[in-house]
Amino acid sequence: VQLQASGGGLVQAGGSLRLSCTASGSIGGINAMGWYRHTPGKQRELVASITSGGTITYADSVKGRFTISRDNAKNTVYLQMNSLKPEDTAVYYCNVTTDWGFAYWGQGTQVTVSS
Repeated sequence: VQLQASGGGLVQAGGSLRLSCTASGSIGGINAMGWYRHTPGKQRELVASITSGGTITYADSVKGRFTISRDNAKNTVYLQMNSLKPEDTAVYYCNVTTDWGFAYWGQGTQVTVSS
């Protein structure tokens, strides 16, 4: 199973980026898909997640600015990030949890927001 993430980069504060992550391989049924982020010196934190039933969870810090969505036919999860702030700077990791409870992680994509 592989998770291929893309869409990170450098953007000015107030700008937008869209992350995508596609799962491939013998992954079976996917339950939840989500995005986490990590900043040096801090624990990895959940940014947003979406279950197969459509239940969405956002970190308080991104509510109203970020939107998570998924395309089940493509095994792909997206994260639309608007009104980016310097504190959103981090390495973003996609995460997939299967119906059997196995979790897989993408390789991480850097998001840098300049002030």
